[in-house]
Order: sequence, then structure tokens, then C-alpha cells
Amino acid sequence: MRPLALLNDSKQLTPAGREQLFRAVLGCCAKVSVRAVSAREIDANGLHRSNLAAMRAILWELSPPAEICLVDGFRLGPTAPEHRAVVDGDEKSAAIAAASVVAKVVRDRTMRRLAALYPHYGFSSHVGYITPGHSAVVRERGPSEIHRRSFEARCYAEQRAEVRE
Repeated sequence: MRPLALLNDSKQLTPAGREQLFRAVLGCCAKVSVRAVSAREIDANGLHRSNLAAMRAILWELSPPAEICLVDGFRLGPTAPEHRAVVDGDEKSAAIAAASVVAKVVRDRTMRRLAALYPHYGFSSHVGYITPGHSAVVRERGPSEIHRRSFEARCYAEQRAEVRE
């Protein structure tokens, strides 16, 4: 079976399956661009706006420009290059599913590297998703310099209320 035949919504794949597809996607692409958005930028502009700005920037930097651009779910706004938003795109488009796989594998690898720098936070196990264990560590130790501060209040306040009861 060809590896790309298994391409699917990255959330429905195992980490090993994503790694296998990641190698297959990179093997057939002429170019892949990944952009990381800092916690500081997200705190200043919000997660959604930061993601849209990063996607717009990547599209503008493509050389040559894309013939067609599909985006998972959201329009990127009037200042973006021409594109089409596809709701549930990672289930409907192989290109969007491939981009999702690449994004998740890069994110997971990054979180495993950050785990070596910040071993107390368990980044390699939760890879950036909030978990009760991670919340407990952040409440105990405080956020690290890579934690979003704007997220802290919403994320940890609810659990603080539970602890008081």
C-alpha cells in the first residue's frame, strides 16, 4: 500500500501513523513551509488572529505563488492572497490533511524538544494540549516563559475554583 493512501484527518491518526505520513508527504512535496507563532504574539493578538496572520504571511511568501490555496475552515481576510476556505477541510482535501499532518508532527517534535528544557511540565506527554496534570504543575510552579499568559487565566482559574470547593 502507498503511504499517502492512509492520509486522513491528523486527529484520527496515531502518532506513529502521522510520522509515517509526514515522511511520505515530505517525499512528494517540492516545498513545505511551517511557521511557529510565539506565545508573546498570541498573547498580544489572540490565537485565532495570530494563526490567520501566520497563514497570510506564508501565502504571500510563496514563490512562485500558489495556483490555488485551500484553507481549513476559515477565510483569511481581505488582505490575504486568493484562497478558498473548506469547512472540515482535513476530511475533504488531501492537501489540507497533509498540511495538518505536517503541522502536528512538527508541533509534537517541538514539544518533545521543549520537554528537555522544561522537564517539569510534561510537554512530551501532552504535546501542548491542556491536561489536568499539566494544569496542576503550572499552578504549583507557575508558567514557564513559553506558556501563553493570556491562556493562563482561562485555563487554570477554573481548576483553581474546583480546588477551593
